[in-house]
Amino acid sequence: MTYIAHPSAIVDSGATIGAGTRIWHWVHVSSGASIGEKCSLGQGVYVGSDVSIGSNVKVQNNVSVYDAVTLEDDVFCGPSVVFTNVYNPRAAIIRKHEYRKTTVQRGATLGANATIVCGVTIGRYAFIAAGSVVNRDVKPFALMAGVPARQIGWMSEHGARLDLPLSGNGTAICSETGTAYQLHDDFVVRLGS
Repeated sequence: MTYIAHPSAIVDSGATIGAGTRIWHWVHVSSGASIGEKCSLGQGVYVGSDVSIGSNVKVQNNVSVYDAVTLEDDVFCGPSVVFTNVYNPRAAIIRKHEYRKTTVQRGATLGANATIVCGVTIGRYAFIAAGSVVNRDVKPFALMAGVPARQIGWMSEHGARLDLPLSGNGTAICSETGTAYQLHDDFVVRLGS
C-alpha cells in the first residue's frame, strides 16, 4: 500500500511518505520532508523540507509545518495551527541559520488556531486549547490555555481531564478508560505503563 494524494497536491521529489497516508487538496510537501504511515494532511497544508512527521498524525486544514519542526506519532494539529521557526524575524535579514527546533511529542493535541512559538518542546499527550499561544516548554499530560498559554490542568492519554492539582502529588483515574495516573513532584505519569 502506498500513500494517496489528491491531484491538486504537490509532492516534491525527495519527500518520504509512509503507506496509508492521505494528502488532500492543495497540499505542498517539500523535498526532504519525512512523513510516516497513516497520516492525514488536510486541505492547504504546507510541509517544509526539514520537517519530520511521525505515523498516525492528523494535520487539519491550513497548517504550515515549517522547517525545524518535528511532530512525533499520534499528534493532532487542529485547523490553522501556526508554527514558527525564527524567534525575531525581519524581512530584510536572513536568519535561516537561526531556526529554533520545535518538537511536539507523541500523542499531543494542538487545538485550532494555536500558535507555537519556535524553540519549545510540547510533552507527550499534552493538550493545547484552541487559540492558545505556547511560548515555553509544556509538560507531558499538561492542559494549557490562554495567551500566553498557562497550565490549567492535566489530561489523560485518551483526552479526558484528570482530577489532579496543578502541582504537588496525587492520583486520578481517567473517566473514559479507567487508567490510573499519578502526579508526583509536578509531573504526571500513567501507572502501569
